[in-house]
Amino acid sequence: MDTATIGGVWHEVVGTQPHPPWWLVAVTGGAALVAVSIRSVWHLLRNVVTIAHEGGHAFAALVTGRQLQGIRLHSDTSGVTVSRGKPHGPGMIVTAFAGYVTPPLLGLGAAALLAVGHITALLWASIVLLAAVLLMVRNAYGVVSVVTTGAVVFAVSWFGTATVQAAFAYAFTWFLLLAGARPVVELQSKRSRGRAPDSDADQLARLTGMPGLLWVFGFGVVAVAALLAGGSWLLPDTMPQLPSW
Repeated sequence: MDTATIGGVWHEVVGTQPHPPWWLVAVTGGAALVAVSIRSVWHLLRNVVTIAHEGGHAFAALVTGRQLQGIRLHSDTSGVTVSRGKPHGPGMIVTAFAGYVTPPLLGLGAAALLAVGHITALLWASIVLLAAVLLMVRNAYGVVSVVTTGAVVFAVSWFGTATVQAAFAYAFTWFLLLAGARPVVELQSKRSRGRAPDSDADQLARLTGMPGLLWVFGFGVVAVAALLAGGSWLLPDTMPQLPSW
């Protein structure tokens, strides 16, 4: 890679790109909704949500002064983040709460970047975040999962045309926003059948004395709020208006 190439990439990262046409935004949103709705597709792409979820736990642990031991990602799309420190207190509460809210909040941040035309910056920021998570992964499947995701984002950002990059960035952002709510619904479904006694919500219940259902509700509020706000930022002002009767 020569200096001119590096300079060109940097110029694209710090610069802005034109907003895509309204139909591309609508199509990518529809594709993301289908991906979240169809079980087989969701099971595959849920790995991306798990990466974000466990990355949120890890980041919160580091920020609150806990000693991060590592992340493990599993083929059933579950994951676990291990950290050492006081088994109670604000640091543990923040760490436990961070998992389910991280994917929708990342989607909200991505929508904010797209709203101001930073398509390339979003793609490269995603690569940087995935690289940071990779440093914390401690099992083979987790490494493969993160590297594969990063390779796809890199290929799009390096080889894709402007239209391809925009389509991928918007689809990726819509997916994070829409995918924020489904794991919360799945969590409560498992809790109602007694299949998740050590879920994040139940850990928070034991840490705070507040009901686990209240924490599930909190996860859901964050997910819905991020979807509503992020979705409004993604939808362009130039979308065709329905005729008034």
